[in-house]
Amino acid sequence: MKARQTSQTMKPATAAKKLDVYLGATPAEFQEGVVSREELNALQTDPPEWLRELRRNGPHPRQVVAARLRISIGGLTRAGITEPLTTDQINALREENPEWLQQERATQQEVKREAARIRDKAEAKREAARTAAGQHRQRRA
Repeated sequence: MKARQTSQTMKPATAAKKLDVYLGATPAEFQEGVVSREELNALQTDPPEWLRELRRNGPHPRQVVAARLRISIGGLTRAGITEPLTTDQINALREENPEWLQQERATQQEVKREAARIRDKAEAKREAARTAAGQHRQRRA
């Protein structure tokens, strides 16, 4: 006897995060139900108008706001931005380019440079170990 396969479901908050939308701005039926993996895939491949509108104009969740401003979520917190922002609000911040935004962008760039430096150093160390192991094998042969 075969066991019937059940569909994986998730809470609306999880689905909203995967869709990069702010849960509080989604339709009530989305917020109150559960979302199956198939429904999530359908929303991603052929988004309904409400989803396209949210992605276009917001309000956007913090991770989207941070990405659009090219800063970290921590940078948003340090700036006192705790609420979702609309696309217009994000664009206004970009145009205004306040001192805190410039500083957070510089910090974000430095973090990325440091991560790349550490990654490159680790890769060089792995490559040196591979080279040494190859030379060791050649001497044994």
